Amino acid sequence: MRFKVRELGNGFAAEIQDIDLSANQDADAIEELKQLWWRYGVLVFRDQHLTERQEADFSARFGPLEIHLRHEYLSRDTPEILYISNIVEDGREIGILSNNDVGWHYDQIYLPQPAVGSLLYAVELPQAGGATYFADTVSAYEQLPQDVKQTLAGKRAVQSYAKFNRAYSVPTNEAQTRKTQDIDHPVVRTHPYSGRQSLYVCAGMTTEILGLPSDESAELITWLCEWSVRPEFVYRHDWRLGDAVLWDNAASIHRREPFDLSERRLMKRTTIQPLPEVAVPF
Repeated sequence: MRFKVRELGNGFAAEIQDIDLSANQDADAIEELKQLWWRYGVLVFRDQHLTERQEADFSARFGPLEIHLRHEYLSRDTPEILYISNIVEDGREIGILSNNDVGWHYDQIYLPQPAVGSLLYAVELPQAGGATYFADTVSAYEQLPQDVKQTLAGKRAVQSYAKFNRAYSVPTNEAQTRKTQDIDHPVVRTHPYSGRQSLYVCAGMTTEILGLPSDESAELITWLCEWSVRPEFVYRHDWRLGDAVLWDNAASIHRREPFDLSERRLMKRTTIQPLPEVAVPF
């Protein structure tokens, strides 16, 4: 291996040391990083100095990049970059989510072909708070009691972006509303690259498990959501300026903790889609 790896979070996450993401990594380096990404779920790169174009170019080595529907929060020069921020300029919020305290969620679980990953780069940070927590949903699935695994086998669950909006007061635009109708996905997601299985439900967007009575469905969703974020499955990332964190959206769930809303926070995110050859319908 050409990269020095320091395991974090009970071996779920890893810090990749002595790497400059602004440099053009060769194909062998990218392949090694992909293998590390699929193994650990969360990769941390410290002390980076990235232009928006460099962040997008590095991210694109892992798969096609999404152009987010919320065009008002995209970089004008690099539309693959989505701003996540509470900063207001000229009376306009420049970033999505603003000060909303969003609970545990998967990015795009409500879409027919959800994202396989994201890269988040820290540009401005509050003095305290704002840590991001990641939970290993592969281990969470593997350690389920056998009877629960049997109950989940072949089951699908309905995912609702409208529920997410109501829960966290997230505004939408017309294009997003049209594209984000309720949809069902397997409760156990198979990773498009590694083939590993993981839990795929979250409190903010999963409304029901199909084929179960409503009360049993609601109880099981609550139990699964609590189980998947048990401390032994969780890595907490305390941000430093220049951090870039690449996470596997098919193998982990995440949330952000609160911070002082009077302080500025600016994060720049790319969203990585699966390659066409593995982007099979759910």
